[in-house]
Amino acid sequence: MLLTDVIELLGCDVIGDGSVFSSLDVASCFAADLMSEVLAFCGSGALLLTGLTNIQSVHTADVADLQAILYVNAKRPPQPVIDLARERGIPLLTTKLTMFEASGILYGKGMLPSTKG
Repeated sequence: MLLTDVIELLGCDVIGDGSVFSSLDVASCFAADLMSEVLAFCGSGALLLTGLTNIQSVHTADVADLQAILYVNAKRPPQPVIDLARERGIPLLTTKLTMFEASGILYGKGMLPSTKG
């Protein structure tokens, strides 16, 4: 699924400049607020759904080789987080939906859950 499809499906706002990521293809997603779970169980290339807006979300996405971060519940990260994501080439999105709603919509449209292995 293209990142632009995710944006449309979930009514996302792009945080920062997302124009260079419009053709990014995302095959799976992982939803968690505990970054240790992301590192332990999420496979590379996934879309991360989280409510955690601190800098650890970007560091985790970078280390785990994730495609993008989607913040749920209309959360927006502070500017230092946005700056780091831009530096690392990680697109940031936000949606008003809850993690449960966003995950369900993506799953219903064929997005697979991400797993290691």
